[in-house]
Amino acid sequence: MPVTHITNGTIENISSDRGNTLSLVTYMGRLGNRREEQTVRLVVGPRTIVLNARGEPIPASALREGMNINASFSSEMTRSIPPQANAYLIRIMGRQRPDNITIGRILDINRNNRSFTTMTDRDFSTVIRFNTSDNTNYFDRFGRPTQFSGLRPGMRVRVRHANFVTASLPPQTTAFEVRVL
Repeated sequence: MPVTHITNGTIENISSDRGNTLSLVTYMGRLGNRREEQTVRLVVGPRTIVLNARGEPIPASALREGMNINASFSSEMTRSIPPQANAYLIRIMGRQRPDNITIGRILDINRNNRSFTTMTDRDFSTVIRFNTSDNTNYFDRFGRPTQFSGLRPGMRVRVRHANFVTASLPPQTTAFEVRVL
């Protein structure tokens, strides 16, 4: 079975499903002739080997958001966004840099693609399109959980997002948490 290896990936989100740990990981990967930041959800099951920075085995429950990892996982991935694959080996390399946060006003919302665009301080150079997934968390201005459908143009939001942006216009990235301010 073909295996994919990543170096210096960052765990962006951890969740559980049917006894497995699901780790959303961003990493620099090849896309054609270019290197781009990519995202994959690794399924960490009972057969996955998880090692600490000294190379000692540890339980999957020790994985935390913000950890830098090296990983080997199945090249056979789901076609979901992000793709999902079974993890064979995860080695913790250290902690990640702080969260990436953007605060701005929502300019437009694409309900079909579940994305929205923000701008900070009326500065067009700060326009970013945020792509969301089923794992994106939304909170209203009182801190109560809400849904993507509650977002409206003009709202001021605080977005915790991946530490990459595409080279497209506008730049795009993945939103992990959206809070209405």
